[in-house]
Amino acid sequence: MLHSRKLLYIDEIARCGSIRKAADHLNVASSAINRQILALEEELGTQIFERLPRGLRLTAAGELCVEHIREVLKNYEKLEGRIRGLKMPQAGKVSIVTTVGLAAGPLPELMARFITENRRVRVSLRNDGGSTTINPVISGEVDLGLGFNIPATPGIRTLANFDIPIGVVLPPGHPLAENERVSLIDVVQERLVLALPGTSLRDMINLILAPLPLPIEPALETNSSEMLKDIVRHGKALTLLNPLDVLVECRRGDLIYRPLADPYVRQQPLKLVARARASLDAAASLFVEFLLAELVTMVREVQGRPSAADSP
Repeated sequence: MLHSRKLLYIDEIARCGSIRKAADHLNVASSAINRQILALEEELGTQIFERLPRGLRLTAAGELCVEHIREVLKNYEKLEGRIRGLKMPQAGKVSIVTTVGLAAGPLPELMARFITENRRVRVSLRNDGGSTTINPVISGEVDLGLGFNIPATPGIRTLANFDIPIGVVLPPGHPLAENERVSLIDVVQERLVLALPGTSLRDMINLILAPLPLPIEPALETNSSEMLKDIVRHGKALTLLNPLDVLVECRRGDLIYRPLADPYVRQQPLKLVARARASLDAAASLFVEFLLAELVTMVREVQGRPSAADSP
């Protein structure tokens, strides 16, 4: 390696919160890691970890060190990929974080197609678990982030932006499914299951419900989009989601999505983002090109417009 192993040690301790856990993950002795940390602190003339009864916590100087270390490690990984690319064209790795709904919805099919068509590119995809999608992008842990309602953030650049409407999800055969657009007044008279308060989706739903004269009390609230879809699929309630989260189920005929009638239409912005100061390598650029083409097709489908391939 072109850099000291102590960089790996510090990064792992910052993630684990203790020397013992970091040693277990790295398969090295705790004493060896501790010696490296003490040596670096002596070299810098300041502590990078605060010693606590139950572990370690980064100091302000440590936060700066970890930011630099992760940048170095990320660049080294890119260097390795480029060197491999000299031997094997198109070899490389791309990492992306996305929402739970997208990771469980339309993305698996897209990922399967990408790795089939690009066998020398490895993909690391993780969901955000309901946390902020952009944090792993800002820290350099991943190359790309794909999510809804991502605000303008220093250090983040937007590669693409799509407006996705929130609508009602119904079981097949429901009377409201006969309409091309559904009135919100009709929707709230049904039993509802909704995203948990505090999620970005629920914030958008609350804006949609705000003009109504009475508060809405859903029968169930959850941060699991799979649970919302399962309850609707079994005919027990209706829910409000964006159409990408139910695209696969709608294609199979398991669920039906209908946009809301005016004036309750709300658009949920979907963004693909990367770090502002980081350039995308060949593998990441190839993946972005593929993903954007697929997203355009999906967005056209959910908006009821023909894709480029269907256009005359």
